[in-house]
Amino acid sequence: MLRSTIKVRHHAMPDVRIIKKYPNRRLYDTEISSYITLEDVRQLIVDGENFEVRDAKSGEDLTRSVLLQIIAEHEQDGQPMLSTQLLSQIIRFYGDSLQGFMGSYLERSMQLFLDQQNQFRSQLNNLLGQTPWTMLNQLTERNLDLWKDFQAGLLGKIPGAGGAPGKPPGDKGGRKP
Repeated sequence: MLRSTIKVRHHAMPDVRIIKKYPNRRLYDTEISSYITLEDVRQLIVDGENFEVRDAKSGEDLTRSVLLQIIAEHEQDGQPMLSTQLLSQIIRFYGDSLQGFMGSYLERSMQLFLDQQNQFRSQLNNLLGQTPWTMLNQLTERNLDLWKDFQAGLLGKIPGAGGAPGKPPGDKGGRKP
């Protein structure tokens, strides 16, 4: 029984992609056997890849420092997400008795935010018929059906243009000779 539990746990663990960081600051993705950039690492995060960044010589885990570097670059180059005031408040928690609590609090807050965001997106997709393209396709199909009905009704009212809807062409509704 214990062996099957271990096997299930082993199979449930996702493979961790290893990225090696060399002294020249280059990052090497062992899965694709190629050097990558910080932007490539950011894309791995966006894609939901599970990875670790390790020092090429010592094997030390450098994942956190690389993630912080990505955040720093995006805060510097783009529209900042973290205000100076927020960063200052976070820095004040280092060395404080609540430092350990703050990390778990921020993680839980972020998870709650992500859960609410997913719920909102799901509700919005249900409201819109899954995607804007689906809604647009449904609208186009409905307009096409209305146009066909309009044309059929119009042609049915013009004498000699095919008769009324539901009657064979040439049938004027009179008696048979």
